[in-house]
Amino acid sequence: MLQIERKRRMPNRNSAGFQLRPLETEDLATAAGWLQNIADMARFDRSTRVPLNAAGLEQAWELFGDTKPNASKCWFALTTDSGQLCGITGLESISAVNRDAVAAMFIEESRRGRGVGIRALALLLDFAFRQIGLNRVTSYYRADNTRSEQMTARAGFATEGRMRAAWFAEGRFFDMITVGLLREEWGASREALAQELGASPRVSFRGAEAAGWAWPPGPAAPPDG
Repeated sequence: MLQIERKRRMPNRNSAGFQLRPLETEDLATAAGWLQNIADMARFDRSTRVPLNAAGLEQAWELFGDTKPNASKCWFALTTDSGQLCGITGLESISAVNRDAVAAMFIEESRRGRGVGIRALALLLDFAFRQIGLNRVTSYYRADNTRSEQMTARAGFATEGRMRAAWFAEGRFFDMITVGLLREEWGASREALAQELGASPRVSFRGAEAAGWAWPPGPAAPPDG
């Protein structure tokens, strides 16, 4: 489910600053354009095979269909410092009882391989463990999706299982890999990742410059609640 992917018109590829903000309905037109790339869509979303417009995407993902907040999901737009949308990431199936969720990510094609995805994932994990009190984050990806494999491993996720022939696309079945990360494991992985990553690019929550709410993080981690 975790993934990275498609080309838009004339993106500013030189941005060194990126922000996460809540996903808005206006973002779906851009995201739907990315997912009209059949190959990208089939790698990112296990359930959707037909290209969708913005309205179809909103309905399929059940993001904004109710006026009440949906506590089971939390999606963010990844934007450049000038506000251009370049990816989406979020948590699905959030359980207050089990204190876990499923992480997903999709990066627009021209941004891949530039270090934005791993920083956005790290910030999402900080949010999951330090802001909403989760104890576990799970992710799934198609077995041939090496980018997701490398990114989740880099963040400290452990491979927990392989569902054989669970993902149908492009006329054949692929295995699906399950990976998981516990809160206590993220503490160690976070420190190692912070030392590994360079200072640029930087991904932060919009308007939140406090140490620890950006990746790479500042000198001090945000306090546990």
